[in-house]
Amino acid sequence: MGIHRIGLVVPSSNVTVETEMPALLARHPASTFSFHSTRMRMHTVSPEQLAAMNAQRERCVMEIADASPDVILYACLVALMVGGPGEHRRVEGAAAEQLATGGSSARIRSSAGALVEGLKALGARRIAIVTPYLRPLAEKVVHYLEAEGFTVADWRALEVADNAEVGCIPGERVMGAARSLDLTGVDALVISACVQMPSLPLVEAAEQELGVPVLSAATAGAYSILRSLRLPVEIPDAGSLLRTDSQPVPA
Repeated sequence: MGIHRIGLVVPSSNVTVETEMPALLARHPASTFSFHSTRMRMHTVSPEQLAAMNAQRERCVMEIADASPDVILYACLVALMVGGPGEHRRVEGAAAEQLATGGSSARIRSSAGALVEGLKALGARRIAIVTPYLRPLAEKVVHYLEAEGFTVADWRALEVADNAEVGCIPGERVMGAARSLDLTGVDALVISACVQMPSLPLVEAAEQELGVPVLSAATAGAYSILRSLRLPVEIPDAGSLLRTDSQPVPA
């Protein structure tokens, strides 16, 4: 079957997605992956720096296309969600057109779109989320998901603005926020609505402890990548989303 080549477009201060995505997909029972990144300058998670970062998208997409990836993940969830409802569709569409014009056949996905896709795959309607963002940005994430048809029953913002610090948030702090949520009637918990906030060791444990399906931006990204490649969605110890099915599915 060969090696599936994954391109990642990441904020320059992000380190977690380049750790968690390879770790997740290395567990896949039937396929092998390689990972290749390009970076957009961003250090503080603020509307101004997110806008400046997004302005680098076209350069980064074409740079990573030179590595001939099979699929590219635009790996910054809040950067798209601050753009307003449906922004992930606009950006994915623009990037797909850019890639096609440049002669690349790479598929394009985004962390924002992957989270929506993953929640829908779980059949979730009423959800709870944990974010690392300052409250005004966290509210934009909540409103974005509500515009996609989800009811955000409860949420927590850990109020960390420095993106490098987000990558160092202890798992126990994330779990403490998750435990403080009212999960009554909730269909799914997003334990990390950010690819930079570490969550991979928490997903399965939180699902077992809290009794609801648990996913993160990372597990949703892995799910979307596997679907785009028409590979079985089957990764052990990574939550219900990655046990959703075991058959190849169309993009």
